[in-house]
This record gives sequence, structure tokens and C-alpha cells, in this order.
Amino acid sequence: MKGQIVHSPAGEEVVLDDVGQTVLLDNPVVRVWDVSLEAGETHPWHLHHNPYVVLSLAGSKARMDWLDGSEPRFLNEYRGGSVYRPLSPVHRLTNIGGRFYQNRLVELKDLGENLPSPVDVGPGDRSVEGERPGPELADGRLPVIDHPHVKVWTVAVDEGRKLDLADLPHVVAALDPGAHGGVSFHPGGPLTLTGPGEWFVLELTYTASSN
Repeated sequence: MKGQIVHSPAGEEVVLDDVGQTVLLDNPVVRVWDVSLEAGETHPWHLHHNPYVVLSLAGSKARMDWLDGSEPRFLNEYRGGSVYRPLSPVHRLTNIGGRFYQNRLVELKDLGENLPSPVDVGPGDRSVEGERPGPELADGRLPVIDHPHVKVWTVAVDEGRKLDLADLPHVVAALDPGAHGGVSFHPGGPLTLTGPGEWFVLELTYTASSN
């Protein structure tokens, strides 16, 4: 949370930033942020209070540094990829590649801040470029992540495409968002997308247990 004060192992006072730069959508279920980094740019120290899903719009090599001094983690996210992440210690993210980096970071409130204590989601999940966790669906969706808590697909649309979505909440995010962010919340059931374009479709599968 922006403005929260923590201390490094050496006792240095650190003021935390938000987990993203701009809120694109915020409702009782999810909060969706834009995270954009030019080559060499760093998103400052921050702390996640919710498990979250990263939807990658523009990939680059990146380094995650930890305030506690643990060994950094190196990433190479790619356009159309996704990551499902648990809560983690205070960290910052630096774009160490030569390309623009951008994602949609989707906080899952019902697994975090809406509870007395966050759900332990284990290690989460991560897509692998060139590999898919299942076959293409009849409505054209291509699987990216298939986890008991969340499912992520991409879908390309030329003119119009009707998606046969489950009766569960979804987040839909354009891979080429334009000026308005390109993010919407869908309560479930059939959805028609109008192209041309490509979208992420994120199913909040964990909500089935509360229905």
C-alpha cells in the first residue's frame, strides 16, 4: 500500500509504493492495475496484500529484487503470457531488457484483503512460451494458465466472436488496449467480443466455491 513505511535489514526507512501505477478497474472482487516500464526503469519497493494474476501485454527481461536481501529473481515475460502469484515479501521490479514492458496486474480481493487473513495459494502458476496447458476451446480460446484458482486464455477476434464463458466472474483485457486501458469485468455467461483484436480472458475459478 502506497505510503506504508517498512524498514530494511540495515534499519533504513522505506516508503512503499502501490503495486501498480494506474488503477484501471476496481470493484469488490478485483482491482486491476497498469504496470508499464521503459527499458531500464524500476517500479519502486511495494508489497502485495492480495494474490494476483499478471497478464503480459509487452514482454522484456526483468529483475525482481527483495528488500530483505535475498537473491534476485530474473524474469523474461512475453506478450500473451501470464503469471499467478501468491503474496511475497517487499520487492521492486526493474526492466533490464531493451524493450518496453507492460502488464495488467489483477488483484484477487476475495483471496486477500476481503478475508481476515490471505489464502495460502501455494506457488501459483506461470505460463511457458510455446507451450499450452490444454487444447483450443470450441469458441477459439487458447489456454495460457489452467490452475484450480484461475484460468487464463487468449482469443483473437477478426470481426466478432461469441465466447461460451462459465457462469463465473471474468476479467477481460485487450492485448492492445489503446488509450482507455481495455479492461472490463464480466459476471459470467456468454460474451461477444468485437474485433479486430486479441484479448486475455481470466476466469476467477475460485469463486465457484462461494456460489
